[in-house]
Amino acid sequence: MANYLIEVLQRPLNPTILVVGDIILDRYHWGNVDRISPEAPIPLLRVDRREQRLGGAGSVVSMLAALDVHVRVATVLGNDEASVRVHELLQDLGVEESVVLTDDDRPTTVKERFLGRAQSRHPQQMIRIDHEYDGPLRESLCSQLIEQVTARLEGVDVILVSDYNKGVCAGDTIPAIVAAAAQYDIPVIADPIRGGDYHRYKGCACITPNRLEASLALGRAIETPQEGIEAAEALLDFRVHSAIVTLDRDGMAWARRDGSHGISPIKPREVYDITGAGDMVLSIIGYGVAAGLEDGQIVELANLAGGLEVERLGVVPLTREELLEELRGSEPKRHRKAITCDALLDELRKRRQTGQRIVMTNGCFDLIHPGHVASLQEARELGDCLVVGLNSDVSVQKLKGPGRPVINEQGRTAMLTALECVDYVVLFDEVSVEPLVRRILPDVLAKAAQYAPNQVVGYQIVEANGGEVVCTKMHDEYSTTSIIEKINQPASQLATDNSN
Repeated sequence: MANYLIEVLQRPLNPTILVVGDIILDRYHWGNVDRISPEAPIPLLRVDRREQRLGGAGSVVSMLAALDVHVRVATVLGNDEASVRVHELLQDLGVEESVVLTDDDRPTTVKERFLGRAQSRHPQQMIRIDHEYDGPLRESLCSQLIEQVTARLEGVDVILVSDYNKGVCAGDTIPAIVAAAAQYDIPVIADPIRGGDYHRYKGCACITPNRLEASLALGRAIETPQEGIEAAEALLDFRVHSAIVTLDRDGMAWARRDGSHGISPIKPREVYDITGAGDMVLSIIGYGVAAGLEDGQIVELANLAGGLEVERLGVVPLTREELLEELRGSEPKRHRKAITCDALLDELRKRRQTGQRIVMTNGCFDLIHPGHVASLQEARELGDCLVVGLNSDVSVQKLKGPGRPVINEQGRTAMLTALECVDYVVLFDEVSVEPLVRRILPDVLAKAAQYAPNQVVGYQIVEANGGEVVCTKMHDEYSTTSIIEKINQPASQLATDNSN
């Protein structure tokens, strides 16, 4: 099935999907925690970066946009600064704001997350602060939303309902939209709220609750994959055409009104943050329905995407190419470490979205020895990702003269990528590493040196960008030059030296 999914993702498919639901503005505050506050026994967060993203139904919108889908959105925002930022983010994504209404009496929902790094590594969420009003829309505004949505269904392939229980999907909204969509033969897929009456989703092509949500809706525990299938079948009693229950570690269970059902196991993952996993599943299911995939294929693709999402911190959209890479999955990891600068910048962008701290070092690394390895391991401990800028053969010859390098750039790259502490290796032809530093803009520039940080090439660029320069320990007992000299010594001299 993987080969077929690869073929589908490679198609020039650009469906139109309407997202209806509660858009949230997610604010992230990143920083280091290195001491306890003198005012109270609490961690002191020193913020060094802030970011704003679309959350709730907005994260579904972002994920669809990353899949090259033409996205329309229907929602209600407040008349405030947060709504201005939401509009800007939607415009940046090229999203069609089909029905975005304003309610002067309610704020735009904002969730602020404060994330701290211990010893400059591994950001963890410390606290979340919500600004919201989750009451239903007033009747006149609800009617206006329904009227405008039903008038703009021409050309829509799929409707996704992202119900975060903040009021937009309350009352008659969902039943009215499902009824209008039926006239155009448009499938409606809903990610339902936790608890509440699921009869409101009657007529939906599919609902996608997680284990807890399905348990609350059915009043039963769901412990095993088989119980997940039974729960999916029971959800059909709410008069939906199909149900998919996400079962975290147990994968996904699904059932249809025609009696078909199944379970899709999940690949073991290192779970970093479950935020956004449900939104990713909903997005992929919508994409799969638009692509004409069968239920089993849709669930396999959604399972894959949801698993990738939990490995990231916060809501981070996945592109088709990332899904294709995971489906192919046969290329050894060390081969993916050697990378061009343009590809590296794209990879670092994704890592920074998850709050990772980027470390960079550089050198010729000719005849890699224990000193090199120790310095690289020390550099890796300074952050979450280590990039090695490697002088190309042309560059090494300019620096070291004729006869160098001893090992060509392909061989040196192969040795570096084999090291677990190295995440990426990028070649550069310049004598100075400064142009590469300017492009990468690492959070930490590490260099094995006995001199001061302000003597490291590129330090001004890094510090001006808010980063730091760290000089790691020099291992003077090893050097490439001395190793070469020792190799060139006569055997008799080597024996004498070794005996001393």
